[in-house]
Amino acid sequence: MAITAETIPGYVAGTWALDAAHSEVTFSVRHLAISKVRGSFEKFDVTVVTGENPMDTRLTASVDVASVNTKQKDRDNHLRTSDFFQVDEYPTIDFVSTGVRESGDKLLLDGELTMRGVTKPVTFAGEFGGIIVNGYGQTVAGASFSTKINRHDFGVSWNAAVEAGGLTLGEEVSITIDAQVALQQ
Repeated sequence: MAITAETIPGYVAGTWALDAAHSEVTFSVRHLAISKVRGSFEKFDVTVVTGENPMDTRLTASVDVASVNTKQKDRDNHLRTSDFFQVDEYPTIDFVSTGVRESGDKLLLDGELTMRGVTKPVTFAGEFGGIIVNGYGQTVAGASFSTKINRHDFGVSWNAAVEAGGLTLGEEVSITIDAQVALQQ
């Protein structure tokens, strides 16, 4: 079914701001070739501008890289260094959408991801959760999108050999944005 203003109950064009209490940005990367390390960013912002046609929606997101949290202080501090995010020079990871399209039952959000001063095209795949009026009378919308990137494409190439063979970290990083946004009046 094609996504149109008529097929989305409660659809309205406007500017939507992040509801941080109901949103998260998470990531995972292969660790020691046997498991995954997962983390999140505690501080980020998302703005969505919906048009009369939902497929004209635009999204911008900015992540405060210093807010990285993998539940291990020493690792988080290492991630902030030049081995990884280089927070002192590149304090944010930014995404600006360039288009929305449908592919089967998935929505694809195309855009430009900038990390460590490198900008590359990426596509997030996901789903639109819907629009409702919450218990406080706010019109809110929710969506979940994810993508995979090669960290080397963004200059994040630190690694270490493991005694048993192989490397400490995988190249592919999964990124997920679960966001709830509120219509601004």
